[in-house]
Amino acid sequence: MGTKPTSQNQPRTTSTYTHMFHADCLLIVSSSITEPSEQASLNVLRDRQFVIRPHAGSNEARTAVPPRRLATQNDLEIAVICALKTEADAVLALFDCRWDEPGWLFRGDTNAYTFGAIGRHNVVLIHMPHIGKVKAATAAAHCQRTFPNIGLALIVGVCGAVPFTSTGEEILLGDVIISERVVQYDFGRQYTEGFVLKDTPKDALAAPNNEISGLLSKLKTYDHRKELQEQIALYIRTVQDHPGLGSEYPGVEYDKRFPASYRHATDDISCEDCCDLGKLMPPSRLSQEPAVHIGMVASSDKVMRSANHRDAIARSSDVIGFEMEGAGVWGIFPCVVIKGVCDYADSHKAKGWQQYAAVTAAACMKAFLDHWRPSGRKPAAQTWFDVPYQKNDHFVGQSDILRKLRELPLKSASHTRVALCGLGGIGLFLTRNRKTQIAIEFTYWIKGTYDDISVFWVHASNHERFREAYTAIAQKYRIPGHEDPKAEVLPLVKSWLESKERGQWIMAIDNADDLELFFNRNGGLGRYLPECAHGTILITTRNLQVASRLTKGMASSVIRIGKMDEVETAQLLSTRLAEIDTMPGDYAGLSARLEHLPLALVQAASFIQENSITISRYIQLLDESDQTLIGLLSEDFETVGRDSETPRAVAEAWIISFKQIHNRNTLAGELLSIMSFLDRQTIPYEFLFTYAKDHGAGEFQLIKALGVLKAFSFVTEDKDQKFDMHRLVHLVTRKWLVQNGIKQKFAERALLVVTVCFPWGEYKNWTICNAYLPHTTAVLKLGEDISSRQGKLARASLLHNAGALFSGRGDFQRAALYLKEVWEISQAHLGEEHPGTLTSMNNLASTYQSQGRWKEAELLQLQVVEIRKRVLGEEHPGTITSMNNLALTYESQSRWKEAELLQLQVVETGKRVLGEEHPVTLTSMNNLASTYKSQGRWKEAELLQLQIVEIRKRVLGEEHPDTLNKCLCLREKVLGLDHHGTINTQAEIAWSYMEQGRLPEAERIQAGMLGKRKRILGEEHLHTLISMINLAHTWKVMGRLEAAVELMQECVRLRQKVLGSDHPDTVESLSALEEWQDLRGEGGGNGNTHGNSEANTAMKSGENAGGSSSHHEDVDNGTDDDAGYEGNENGNNKAGQSSESQQCQATRGGDEKGNIGDGIQDGEGRRSSEDGKTVEADESGYGPRPERF
Repeated sequence: MGTKPTSQNQPRTTSTYTHMFHADCLLIVSSSITEPSEQASLNVLRDRQFVIRPHAGSNEARTAVPPRRLATQNDLEIAVICALKTEADAVLALFDCRWDEPGWLFRGDTNAYTFGAIGRHNVVLIHMPHIGKVKAATAAAHCQRTFPNIGLALIVGVCGAVPFTSTGEEILLGDVIISERVVQYDFGRQYTEGFVLKDTPKDALAAPNNEISGLLSKLKTYDHRKELQEQIALYIRTVQDHPGLGSEYPGVEYDKRFPASYRHATDDISCEDCCDLGKLMPPSRLSQEPAVHIGMVASSDKVMRSANHRDAIARSSDVIGFEMEGAGVWGIFPCVVIKGVCDYADSHKAKGWQQYAAVTAAACMKAFLDHWRPSGRKPAAQTWFDVPYQKNDHFVGQSDILRKLRELPLKSASHTRVALCGLGGIGLFLTRNRKTQIAIEFTYWIKGTYDDISVFWVHASNHERFREAYTAIAQKYRIPGHEDPKAEVLPLVKSWLESKERGQWIMAIDNADDLELFFNRNGGLGRYLPECAHGTILITTRNLQVASRLTKGMASSVIRIGKMDEVETAQLLSTRLAEIDTMPGDYAGLSARLEHLPLALVQAASFIQENSITISRYIQLLDESDQTLIGLLSEDFETVGRDSETPRAVAEAWIISFKQIHNRNTLAGELLSIMSFLDRQTIPYEFLFTYAKDHGAGEFQLIKALGVLKAFSFVTEDKDQKFDMHRLVHLVTRKWLVQNGIKQKFAERALLVVTVCFPWGEYKNWTICNAYLPHTTAVLKLGEDISSRQGKLARASLLHNAGALFSGRGDFQRAALYLKEVWEISQAHLGEEHPGTLTSMNNLASTYQSQGRWKEAELLQLQVVEIRKRVLGEEHPGTITSMNNLALTYESQSRWKEAELLQLQVVETGKRVLGEEHPVTLTSMNNLASTYKSQGRWKEAELLQLQIVEIRKRVLGEEHPDTLNKCLCLREKVLGLDHHGTINTQAEIAWSYMEQGRLPEAERIQAGMLGKRKRILGEEHLHTLISMINLAHTWKVMGRLEAAVELMQECVRLRQKVLGSDHPDTVESLSALEEWQDLRGEGGGNGNTHGNSEANTAMKSGENAGGSSSHHEDVDNGTDDDAGYEGNENGNNKAGQSSESQQCQATRGGDEKGNIGDGIQDGEGRRSSEDGKTVEADESGYGPRPERF
């Protein structure tokens, strides 16, 4: 209890002191020592080098024997924390002695300290650089590391108070508030209806330990509180003459208290000058002696200046005072907040009471320490808390993970290991921060919950840091043998921790990302992790393989960290951007842009604050370009819990991980580089397998490499062997490639992979082509990064295959753009006469035909014919194919004679050179028959087509797809009901029914065909439009003119959208529609299949569309590529016959296939040289068939 002060009416001996400086300490010598015994005591104390001050209130200059002089950092057990100079001045005035600055090394500790003694206790005063709980937490964390035996922290200073406690006890200015507990009143969730604390006040921060709680219970009793108040008054009087301290009571007339509803009128003007003093509420207690109040204290970084909010919090949490440091220190030290009341936490704040309130708080601190009796337990001998980071008061989210950690069997009979591992794209963004933050939060929870569990922290990013951490433990806790220069510190610390004398402990192994570091041929660092029943190891890692190995394969011991949800990210941003003006949806928008990734959000908040911009402006910057986004991710920023060696930008942190992966597994690094140039979603396994195979790696090596990428969470894999990369990783990987000067190299490799895998865009490949198309689009955007001849030719090949896909889908504009670039690249790198260049010209001409650009198509085809005649000869299959395609262009322009002459030449040459059974010959015969039909020469056409059918039966057999044109039942059996070849046969049968006048049966088949084509091809596909036109014509012939006009209107709308208003097919459809509308106005509507001109016009619009557009589709009739047959579905009937009726009878010259640089390639992979004998042309195609490279 210390010496009880005497009453005020007893005579007091006045002492004067002379200050003398000694080499070791500051000595204070009294000039009024009256008794020999007192002189002897002083001599003894001087010999011990203590500074002595008479005990306050004594009737003689008695001295309380102070503690021994500080010898080591472990001698300090009490810390006093002051945020303001005024507060520290008051505390220093009540020191009984002051020690010189010791020569200790405070590694990494930025605090400023004053050392001394108060009563029987050695104390250290921490001078905070600024106010607030974050600064307090930082100061306390540094102090805790430097002075591990601190068992009590007193936060001394000034505060605001609630005028009346919940029990009606009045609090006046100058009174002292002692914390029984602390509530962090700005920690919770902000809802529309108001703010709600995260937890109830009782659970917000842990309760004080038993020593503190017991003493507070004692001081709350009437007698002991009265004694405490008397001691405070006496200590105040001992410093009244201290210059500049301001220890005199300001006067009751300056204690101004207004009703909560009355706000201060004008800022920066005193109440006397601007407020209605008639509203003052005079105090009922008039004593000038400060009273002590013990209760709940509210702590926050905000200064409370609202009486209404003050009272609301007081009612909900039973709070009696408001201050700004307690919550920051509470989880680090066992602590008590002792604050003098300088205002009523309302808008009428004034600083006139601060000095006096600081003195009353300091006096209470000293009186409190007179009552403080340490338990005698030696914390340093039993428990330690060695965490190099302060507690993060802004930590939010991951409550489910913390709950799992808190449920660990920390005191089980077996050794426990658990790993925090970021997966699913989040591990990268937890880089050296989020996982560490969770670990920090958990260790501070351990400290606040258990007083018998030690906590150690080991940095494990590399071998040097691991050894440094173990060495620091050995030195700090004086492990026997650590001073021996020959001692091996790693096994030394391991054995020390495994000793039962250490008691329970938990060790955090932070940033353990390198598998090779822990497990290698020499054993690795893993063998130095202690294993004992009284120890728990917590690992943080981005590498799932490390997590699995260090937890010995126990999947239940690996806790996977996912993304924060929207509520958590909004809370994170609100705590960091509290002073930034926001609009509704700002937090959600920013979080969504950065995909709820905490480290990226923290960096964004830092940038917003430092540059004083709005959240919406930052979002605009994110959306500007990929380069801007990378720039923002490369900005330096500060955050709690960051290791000193951690890069200060998100992008740089990830790049370190890229380097680790590349050094550990070259193939993994190369795959990551390739993937960064593809679309970041659904990357096919086939791409990666192709790359690995082409670079000499087998599937085993590929699986291992992908395992590394998945372990680091750079990629995720779904059940279909498709891989995803996070957008930010995708971009930062490219930055890494740029930094290393290898972007162009891997951009070209990515292009080559896609080129090898992307097939010819024919119908049977549509599914795979559509799956690969996003990646095709991505690599085709790499134009400036592809400069080599090989890369250019690969680009041309990919454009060629993709162009065929777009032609087949009816997207002729995009197909033309692709194929024109193919032609340009071929001319530049192969030459004008190369077979690949000629193939590209043929295909571009085919696409121009589909667009109705007849003249451009004709000019290209004339060039192809001339060059092939000159280079290959007139009888070469390639030349024959080119002539056939030119003939079709003439036919499309109704230039029948020119078409017929060219086709006769082709047929004769084909029969003579190739034989009449060759596909090229059959194609030529079929197209000649079509030309005869177009001129109304039915008999000649029929004879020619009968020859074709007989030849097909003889050569291919009845079940071959081309023979099946004449047998629907066999087509359905072999190809299936939905196959386009089957649908083509149905079209022929429907037309046959129409010729026989069996209109209902024809309508039924055509309606079914239209439904299938809409479902399979889409309503805008050219073949769907043809089916639509033919059904409209049938309805017109049946007299259903209204339905026919309505369907034709829809067809015209779609053709205008797909082909354009000036396309010949669109023009013909529109012409037919106008004629039908005129008929509707005249009351007409009947027509016949053969003679009606309107019917002929209608059919012309359908079939001519086929002649110009649908011949590009290159639809497969079910044949294999090795035969070179691909069906196409449009006839070129100019005599009123349905285009679809002629699908099989009027097959025409096909598009060409080939390989750039290798001549023309047929379906079996045979390539013809310029004088080769094999041919590739499809007799069943309609229109110029695109040649395959």
